[in-house]
Amino acid sequence: MPIGIEHVRAFIRHLNDPAAVAQVQEAAARRLGELDKAAYSGIVAGRRARLNDTLRPAHLRGLTGTVQERNRTGSRAGFLLDEDCTQRLRTDPRNRYSIPEDTKRFRLPGNGVPVSCLDLIED
Repeated sequence: MPIGIEHVRAFIRHLNDPAAVAQVQEAAARRLGELDKAAYSGIVAGRRARLNDTLRPAHLRGLTGTVQERNRTGSRAGFLLDEDCTQRLRTDPRNRYSIPEDTKRFRLPGNGVPVSCLDLIED
């Protein structure tokens, strides 16, 4: 039978051993990872997505493209912009990326986009 969050908080408040509190913290972190993995399980390589309003820098918000491979932890994914969004980014005065004129689809550099910043687009 599930217990309420207040019972959990009370239990944690009564822990006197730092190692026990650390074990609770580790268990909570593992559970958050599981929930994130489930919530973003549809974000896989090849799916089309839009960069949502939580992404920074803000000028990348709304751009669309294709999800690439996810990182080892699954928390980030490479992102290949569509042709029109590549052109839009290339001409945006806020853009700091060097995008050659002959590049039709630009892959955002770095270690990927947080999967929480990707909204899937239905084809």
